[in-house]
Amino acid sequence: MNIEIIALIMFISLVVLLFTGLPLAFVLGGLALVLSYFLWGANSMMLVAVQTWGVMNSYFLVAVPLYVFMANILQRSGIIEEMFEVMQIWFGPLRGGLAIGTIVICTIMAAMTGIVGAAVATMGILSLPAMLNRKYDKRIALGSICAGGTLGILIPPSVITIVYAVTAGVSIGKMFMGGILPGLLLSGLFITYIGIRCWLQPELGPAPSKDERAKYSLVDKFMALKSIILPVLLIIGVLGSIYAGIATPTEAAGIGSLGAIICAAIHRTLTWKNLSESVLETGKITAMILWITIGARCFISVFSAVGGDDLVRDFITGLAVNRWIIMICIQLILVALGLFLDEIGIILLCVPIFIPIITELGFDPVWFGILFLINAQMDYITPPFGYTLFYLKGVAPEGVTMGDIYRSVIPFVIIQAIGLALCMIFPQIILWLPNMMK
Repeated sequence: MNIEIIALIMFISLVVLLFTGLPLAFVLGGLALVLSYFLWGANSMMLVAVQTWGVMNSYFLVAVPLYVFMANILQRSGIIEEMFEVMQIWFGPLRGGLAIGTIVICTIMAAMTGIVGAAVATMGILSLPAMLNRKYDKRIALGSICAGGTLGILIPPSVITIVYAVTAGVSIGKMFMGGILPGLLLSGLFITYIGIRCWLQPELGPAPSKDERAKYSLVDKFMALKSIILPVLLIIGVLGSIYAGIATPTEAAGIGSLGAIICAAIHRTLTWKNLSESVLETGKITAMILWITIGARCFISVFSAVGGDDLVRDFITGLAVNRWIIMICIQLILVALGLFLDEIGIILLCVPIFIPIITELGFDPVWFGILFLINAQMDYITPPFGYTLFYLKGVAPEGVTMGDIYRSVIPFVIIQAIGLALCMIFPQIILWLPNMMK
């Protein structure tokens, strides 16, 4: 049986099984087992043991449970509620101020937790009712939460970034640094869009009355900023130690976990209940990621062993077109896959195939990785299966429909596409900080 037929069978089997609703990890691992048995016999069952050991023996994946634990502790610490109050004091008096403040909080939360669901669920509970009570347009209110929540994919410490870096064989630290400026760029574009829309159409995000605006003095506003001291110190401790070369990303994850525990203790929320729930949730998320990683590695190992990766690479690099056309096609492929697969699955399946191609074409793997993550952000809010849309629907008040949420994200998806284009046209937006770090 030639390579083309085997590759086609693997692809069709993968698509069919995914549509059955089976978990991705078991689809990938099961396919790998069945195909390897029929191709090479019973001895090939060692494939699973070898790949499982490789995942368990990866030092860099130790960072995953540590960052997830940090996010879970912070989510229960009360810090986010305090930041929401600061946001209301500083941005509430502006047109669209609550939506702008939501983006700001989501940006800070992204740098604290790196977990998308935490930001979306928390802002859906805190910020969405406040905006709707202020008579904000539903699309502005919902869209700002969905878009802001996705920043946790790009701004470090992002768990998805770690999975990409380990899979692609690039520096986690460089990937972390590479995501900072694009993340801030997208955050700034979201804020600019909301500000301009609400300035031109005040009814979309009405400002409070004059009496409400005068409620807090300038002294009150500056006194409220003390609530963000701990989050800022935590961000500096994690990212600053990586940038300065003091700690590896895995060691910085330990610093972040300890910092999160200290923050919770200061806020008197370090209870046995919160600690045990955080540990349990960390175990669930980490197990999911590792099972998908094992399954994907088994699947890609079989695909590579039959020569599938060479087949794809030779086909794409053999095309008589400009390398930028190939890069754009890869981005479109990732958008299409994002409609059906989660981002970790896409990384583990596509990165081993795409990295040799983009390296041969002369592109930087770190630069490509950040483009990959921006693309993943788009997937998270792209209907019909964007995870963020369902996270928000789960906590939204009555009267908010999936149709409302779908319509709200359209301008923000366009803005993310603009951000992706800017990072492609100006690579230094991504590469400047990684090239400067120690």
